[in-house]
Amino acid sequence: MINRIKQYDWKRYNISLLGVVLVLCMISAFAVRLAGGEDDGMSYMKGQIMGICMGIVIIAILSVLDYHFICQFTAIFYVIGVILVLATYTPLGTNNGTDAKRWIRMPGLTFQPTELMKIIFILTLAVFLVRRSSKMSQVKTLVLTLVITAVPMLLILKQPDLSSSLVVAFIMVVMIFAAGLSYRIIVPIILLFVPIGIVGAWYIQQPHNGLLIGYQYNRIMSWLYPDTFPNSEKYNYQQLHSIRAIASGKIYGKFLQDGGDAKVGRNYSSVGVRESDFIWSVIGEEFGFLGCCLILILLAIVIFKCFSVAGKAQDLLGKMIAMGVASMYMFQVFANISVATFMFPNTGLPLPFLSNGLSSMLSSMIGIGLIMNISIQPAKSSKGGFSMRNMYGSDAERDIDMDLEL
Repeated sequence: MINRIKQYDWKRYNISLLGVVLVLCMISAFAVRLAGGEDDGMSYMKGQIMGICMGIVIIAILSVLDYHFICQFTAIFYVIGVILVLATYTPLGTNNGTDAKRWIRMPGLTFQPTELMKIIFILTLAVFLVRRSSKMSQVKTLVLTLVITAVPMLLILKQPDLSSSLVVAFIMVVMIFAAGLSYRIIVPIILLFVPIGIVGAWYIQQPHNGLLIGYQYNRIMSWLYPDTFPNSEKYNYQQLHSIRAIASGKIYGKFLQDGGDAKVGRNYSSVGVRESDFIWSVIGEEFGFLGCCLILILLAIVIFKCFSVAGKAQDLLGKMIAMGVASMYMFQVFANISVATFMFPNTGLPLPFLSNGLSSMLSSMIGIGLIMNISIQPAKSSKGGFSMRNMYGSDAERDIDMDLEL
């Protein structure tokens, strides 16, 4: 292990990425403090700071722990992840005061296994696609990819957690395209799924459609038809108050005006789960348009750097992992802010590095740790240490090569 660490290209250690993430985390701790107000603000901030500190430790460990070594245990991780998601259906599961049973409650700990499952899924699919890299033109590769994806996706969807299941689906699409899926397969799929998508969009708008449960159907229909759907204001309550809060921040935000005085009323005080799923309403009102633009730039930098690491990765496995992590961040940022601004129907999805919640923060930090390690990998494998590095000259010869001389 020590020999392997010495071989890393430390000049490529992505300090700038780490710096941007830490800035986002500091903004997060401050924002959740404001979101909680006098009653819960300090509690939220302490919990967030604890999660950030734990995340920094995770980044430090994963940035030096070879991802090739980690990926040798993806089958075990996958089974554990599925078991944890299944545990939400047992007496250990809890809805945490929401409409969905997505959390596991244990003495002194409540966590959301779906967040960990996203990372496990990325690693599992990355390993599979590397092993099948010379067979990407085969339909069997696509079928097996869909099976690997369907197990966690359907379990998450059943909780129900539509938004997280869509994250898993998006990660799969990005990764399999990046792996080089043959256009002979892509084109027929597109031609097939376009009409299916149109029919599906019509079908989910039918009452008792069998795909959506009550509150999901009501949220989608009230978003599509806010002027005609019965009780649409009730179902759009959070989002309507969210956009009012964001709009009231104007250019510079209210924090510059009163310093975040808790005695001064805020529009986001009427928004539920404003410390987590609707943290953007707090950011918009407190920091205004310019503050939102700055934070969007920081998030864009994180995503761009992840894609950049994928492009410069020394092997296909590193590329696949980095693409998966980048796509996870990208979808969640887009979906969370779209919900807060009423561009999407209401759905619970955390904003990476900014939303309050230990599970989300640690999942985001694990992704950064993996990215950091991918970026410092040496250009070539050495004889010592463990490795799954690709040492072949063409994509057709790529596969996972395991050398376990620890």
